Amino acid sequence: METTKDGDIMATEADITDVLPTKSKIPLTVGLVLALVGAGGGFYATWSGMILGDTDATHTENTNEDVNNFAANFAFVEVDAMVISIDSKPVRRLLRFRAQLEVPKMYQDEVTTLMPRVVDVLNSYLRALEVSDLEDQAALARLRAQMLRRVQIVTGTGRVNDFLIMEFVLT
Repeated sequence: METTKDGDIMATEADITDVLPTKSKIPLTVGLVLALVGAGGGFYATWSGMILGDTDATHTENTNEDVNNFAANFAFVEVDAMVISIDSKPVRRLLRFRAQLEVPKMYQDEVTTLMPRVVDVLNSYLRALEVSDLEDQAALARLRAQMLRRVQIVTGTGRVNDFLIMEFVLT
C-alpha cells in the first residue's frame, strides 16, 4: 500500500488481487464426478436389462401362454385365389395372388360374410398396379400395407388385424 501526498492510503494492484477471493474448483470437480457416475450407472442399468430390457427367464415362461392365448383368440379367413392380368405394353403378364386375413374369432363370421367386397377391393387395387410397381424390392411390404388398409376400411375398425400374403407370383 502506498500513501498519497494528502496522506490518503492508496491500494496497489497487487493488494487488490490479494483481497479478491479466488474461485474454487470444487463445485466443477464434484459436478464432473457426479456426471460420470450417473452416466456409468445409466449404462449399466440399460446393459444389464434393469431398464428397457426383458429377462430371458420371464420371456421364456410366458411364451407358451402367449402362443396359446393368441391361437385361442384369432382365426384366419382365406381370401379366394386370384389371377390378375397386369397390362404391360409388349407382353401381358399375370399375377397369381393368394392371401389370408387374421381376424379376432368373434368377427370371423362377419368378415367371411364380407368376403365378396374384400375380393372386389383387392382385385380393383391389384389391377391398377403396373409391372414397375411389382418389380421393386420393397414392393411386397408396401402392397401388403396398402391392401391391409383397404380391407380394414371394407370390414370395419378392429375386424382385421393382419394381411398375410400366401402366394404372390408374377409371370
